[in-house]
Amino acid sequence: MRDFLIRNRAELIERCAAKVAQRPVRAATPEQLRNGIPLFLEQLARTLAADSAGEAAESVRISGSGVAGSNALSEMGVSATAHGKQLLELGYSVDEVVHGYGDLCQAISDMAVERDAAFPVDEFRTLNRCLDNAIADAVTEFSSQRDVATARRYAEEEIERQGFLLHELRNSLHTASLALTALETGKLPIAGATGAVLRRSLVALSSLVKHALDEVRVAAALSDDNKVFALAPFLADAGSAALLDANARGCSFIVTNTIDPDVEVEGDRELLLGAVMNLVQNAFKFTRPDTEVSLNAHAATDGTVCIDVQDGCGGLPAGFEEVMFSPFTRRHADRSGMGLGLAIARQNVEAVGGTLAVRDMPGRGCVFTISVRRRQVSPEFEAPAK
Repeated sequence: MRDFLIRNRAELIERCAAKVAQRPVRAATPEQLRNGIPLFLEQLARTLAADSAGEAAESVRISGSGVAGSNALSEMGVSATAHGKQLLELGYSVDEVVHGYGDLCQAISDMAVERDAAFPVDEFRTLNRCLDNAIADAVTEFSSQRDVATARRYAEEEIERQGFLLHELRNSLHTASLALTALETGKLPIAGATGAVLRRSLVALSSLVKHALDEVRVAAALSDDNKVFALAPFLADAGSAALLDANARGCSFIVTNTIDPDVEVEGDRELLLGAVMNLVQNAFKFTRPDTEVSLNAHAATDGTVCIDVQDGCGGLPAGFEEVMFSPFTRRHADRSGMGLGLAIARQNVEAVGGTLAVRDMPGRGCVFTISVRRRQVSPEFEAPAK
């Protein structure tokens, strides 16, 4: 068999490559796959030579003993391990790892039949032992690397989830603190607009804590808390809360609340409010001195309503529009936050069935626009015409 393998090595590799080509294409280079079939053939040939010479120790060193539970990694095991890791990086499945070695076994058998080559039983046993060892080591490393990658991905997702929660808790606590400070001056009534901001912030804090506890108990996603609400008072609430932050930062802030009082949307009001507040706080953070941050809403002709937050940041850095909504992305060299505000805003908006986009105004600033579907009133519920 050794002479057969050496003589037909190129054709065996070609036949294996043809079988691989029938499966989903992978971007593999010869360098990446050098630990696969070509190296295996060379090691198999040396194992057969060692067996033929009665060098049992050398045979085991090259290709392993074949004894279950053996921890000693052979030369073939080392290369098969590297091969398994490379296949995972290339996007192969565990089935394809096994099939790769199976293709070689079939190619050897088919060619032996075609050319009427007879091999001793012991050599077939050596072939099976080498294939078994190589498959075991490749699959073991493949599975190990996949488990590590999966664990890493889950850890990153958990860090991101916790970051979102902490970011929202911090925002609500910040707003509540500002409202309390304003009330402590004694000049504002607790039953007024500032008191309402404090109450809403405390409700938001309570809701976030409840959600965190629910996740711990049942590992559930955000609950569906959709309600119909009017957009005009919603915008007024957002403006009241933002005005406290603007005063604390010394920013110029205006709210243009000209939306029709009858315009309604349906969704989770707290999620949408959280998105607006994240956009406004982001605007306060980056708007330049002596510029203005504005919040306004308008009804679009396509059946949506738009909430705009405009700042005077001077425009976005080149290419930033493509990445700015990704978690842990910060603008410029700023390090005062976690880079989660815009990611949370988009997540919240999408959770209520809307979209969030940004329009850059080079040299001036940018406009963030939340678009949500306007709630359509069925004709049978419309008020009769006077």
